[in-house]
Amino acid sequence: MADKKKFPNPEFFRAKTEMDWKAQAANLKEFGSIALDLIKETDWKAFGRKQKEHFLDNMNRVAREAKAVAAMTCAERKDLLLNGEKHLGALYRKGDMATVRREWRGVESTLVDFSGWLKVWGMLLATFSKDLIPALNTTFWYRWMISYMCCVSFMDKNTMGQRGNALKMSHLMTYDIFRYVAENLVFLAKCDKKNGNSSELNKKVVLFDEMTMGQIMAGFPDLLGIPYQLMPVFLVSEIDQLTCVPYIDAVESFGLPADCCPVPSSECGALVIDALPHMGKCFISSSMPCDGSTMASSYMSRRFPDLPVFHLCFPVRYEDEETVQMGAEDIRACIKFIEEQTGAKWSWDAYFSAMKRFNEETRYELEKWEVNKTAYPQIIGPSYELFRKWNYEMDGGIDPRVMKTCRKVNDLLMQSYQRRDEAWVGKMRYRGIVWSCPAHYYANFSNWLANCWGINILVEMESLNFTKPLETEDKEEALRDLARLYERMVMRRHTNGGYQNVVDELWRQCEAWNTNIIIMYQNVACKNMATVQGILDEQGRERGYHMIWIEHDLMDPRTVSRKTMRDKVNEYMRTVMRAEPIDPSLCDFDDENCM
Repeated sequence: MADKKKFPNPEFFRAKTEMDWKAQAANLKEFGSIALDLIKETDWKAFGRKQKEHFLDNMNRVAREAKAVAAMTCAERKDLLLNGEKHLGALYRKGDMATVRREWRGVESTLVDFSGWLKVWGMLLATFSKDLIPALNTTFWYRWMISYMCCVSFMDKNTMGQRGNALKMSHLMTYDIFRYVAENLVFLAKCDKKNGNSSELNKKVVLFDEMTMGQIMAGFPDLLGIPYQLMPVFLVSEIDQLTCVPYIDAVESFGLPADCCPVPSSECGALVIDALPHMGKCFISSSMPCDGSTMASSYMSRRFPDLPVFHLCFPVRYEDEETVQMGAEDIRACIKFIEEQTGAKWSWDAYFSAMKRFNEETRYELEKWEVNKTAYPQIIGPSYELFRKWNYEMDGGIDPRVMKTCRKVNDLLMQSYQRRDEAWVGKMRYRGIVWSCPAHYYANFSNWLANCWGINILVEMESLNFTKPLETEDKEEALRDLARLYERMVMRRHTNGGYQNVVDELWRQCEAWNTNIIIMYQNVACKNMATVQGILDEQGRERGYHMIWIEHDLMDPRTVSRKTMRDKVNEYMRTVMRAEPIDPSLCDFDDENCM
C-alpha cells in the first residue's frame, strides 16, 4: 500500500500558507532600495563598453568558427556534424559567468541534450507553480536561491564532452536530483516563518543536518524529512562556486579562524547573516565526519532555541560489532523523539517497503561497479558521482520514482557494455580513482580530467560506502543494520575509525578497480585527512601508483582556484607522464567568475 501512495504526499503542497504580507512588503521595500542603490552605483558606460566588446567578440567568434569549418575536409565536417566539437575550451570567455554558447555534441546527442534541458525546465516550472508566490518570494529573502536559477548551466558543465548513452544516463540521474531539490525548495519556502509560514506543514517537518542520512524517515510516511543545510549551503555551492563566500566572510568577521573547514564555516556564516529559513518541528543532528560539522549543528540550536534537537552519536569503532547495539539504541531513541515531537507513529511496514527499494538500488549500484571494474567502464562523470551520494545519503529508498531511474540507467549501462562502447569516445587513456573529499566549487573536475587528459574516474571515495542488504523482516536486526548504515555515512566511512579505513582501503580499491592514477584531493582545511597525508604519499610511491595531489578549500575558491587545481594536473601529466592533452584548449582557460 505504501508504494501506491503519491510521492511526495500531495498534502504537503496543499498545506495553507500564512504569509505576513506587511513583512513581505517591508522586505520588498528593502530589496528595492538595495537594487536601486546598485543601479545608481553601476558604471553604465563601462557596462555598455563591455556589452559592445561581447558583441564584437561574438561576431569574431562566429567568423572564426565558420572559417574553421570551411577549412575542414569533408570527412572532418561529417565528423563534426555527427560526433560534435572537440575543442571545448573555446566555450569559455574570460570574466563571463557562463559559457558563451551550448556545446555542439553531434546531431543525435545534441537532440538528447536539448530534450533533457527542456524536461528539466518543464519539471522546474511545474514544481514551483505548485506554490508559486512563496517560491518566488524566496529570491527576495536569500541570495542562494538566485544560484538555483542557473542549475541547468550546472547540468551542461557536468555533461560536457559526453555523447550517446553516457549522456542519456547523466541526464536521467541529474533530473532526479533536480526534482528532489525543487520539491524541497518549495517546502522550504512554504515553511519559512519569514515567507510562507505554514503552521500546518511545519508540524510535519523534521529537519536533518546535511550529513545525517534520511533512511530513518522511511518509517514516517506522513512526515517530511528535509536535509536542512543541503539546499541553502551544501548543494548550491556545487552549482555556484561563489555562493558560500559571503557566509565564510561573515563568520570569520565574528572571530572564527580562517583555517576551519569551509563546510561548517559556511553553515555558521549563513546563520550569522540570517540566510537559513526558520522552520520545522524538530532537528536531527549527528556525529558526522568531524568535530567541525558537529559544532555547526550545535550553533544552529543556539540560533533557533525553539527547535528541539536530537543528536545521533554513533561510535567511531564501526568495525567492532560490539558497538552496533549502542547505535541501534540511539536510533530507537531518535524514533521515539520524532514521535514525541510530531505526534506521528513509526510504521515498520512503510520502513521495510522503502528499504526493499533501497536494497534493490544498492544492487543496481554494485552492478555499475562490476562494469566499471572491467576494461570497458561505462558510467563515468560528475553526474554519476553526485547521484550516488544523493541516493545513498538523502533519498535512501524513500522516493519510489527513483527506482525507475535506476532501472533505465542500468539498462543503458548494460546495453553499452555489451556493445563494448567507450564512455568517452577517444578519451579513455587512464583509469583513475578519487580519494578524499572533492572541491564543491569544482564539482565537474572529473569531467575536465577526462576531456583534457583522458583520465577517467571510475569511482570516488565518497561513493564506496555500506553495501550490505538491509534487514527487512526482523525488527531488532533492522535497527542494528540501520545503525551499521549510519555509522558508514558519506565521508565518515573513511575518515573515522582508524587509518586502515582510509589508507589500507585505498590500496584495496586501487587493485579492485585496476587503476593507475590516483587523484588525491587535499582539502587544506581538513584536519582529519591531513594526519595521513605522509603515509598515503609514502605507500603510494612504494606501490608504484601515480598520485596527483590536488589542493583545494572545498567551498572557498579564493584559497585555491579552479585554475590552480588544473595546473597541478597539467604539470604532472606533462613532466611525469610525458603526455600530451587530448584537448589542448582545456589546458588554460579563465573560469574565475564562471558558475
